[in-house]
Amino acid sequence: MYEIRVHGCATVREAIALQEPIARLLCPDEHHAGPCEVPWGFTLDGGDGADGSDDDATVLVLGVHATGRRAAGVADRVRAAVGEAHPVVWGEGDPGRFEELVEQYRIENAPRSP
Repeated sequence: MYEIRVHGCATVREAIALQEPIARLLCPDEHHAGPCEVPWGFTLDGGDGADGSDDDATVLVLGVHATGRRAAGVADRVRAAVGEAHPVVWGEGDPGRFEELVEQYRIENAPRSP
């Protein structure tokens, strides 16, 4: 489980507005059959200065259930999509924060009966 944190959102509304373009980046066809290539989900957090600022701006947190290499690639794509005004950092995430994502991954990757 990894978290990709999008900093620099002045308001909750601004952070929420970034969700749709990022979602379409990860899942261009929201009505596709089967699971997404990379299971993902969003939440919000208060600022923690990780972007070099001292403010408590809202942070958009994208959880991805993936390998570190794949999470780094997703972070690069998110960084390109949101631009320099929104610093993007990624690192290991708390599975407890994205319980529904962990459960989704478990269900989608369960061994199938013949």
